[in-house]
Amino acid sequence: MEAKTKTIESFKLHDGDTGSADVQIALLTQRINHLTEHLQNNLKDHSSRRGLLMMVGQRRRLLDYLQSKDLGRYQALTKKLKLRH
Repeated sequence: MEAKTKTIESFKLHDGDTGSADVQIALLTQRINHLTEHLQNNLKDHSSRRGLLMMVGQRRRLLDYLQSKDLGRYQALTKKLKLRH
């Protein structure tokens, strides 16, 4: 829980911001990284693999939205999270 709070604090745009695209993308990236490590050790966990693929798709849609709305924020976020764009 504290990792989630730390991530929100790091990516929020203003006080009380918990749902902006930046925060959502950062939280999804954190969950994706955690699940990726889990799946490397548990190769037969297909339900988690499906969840991972759905999260990757959701993050892609949020990134596309952010890119169309504010290119500067998109580039800063992808650089900070070390994502390809």
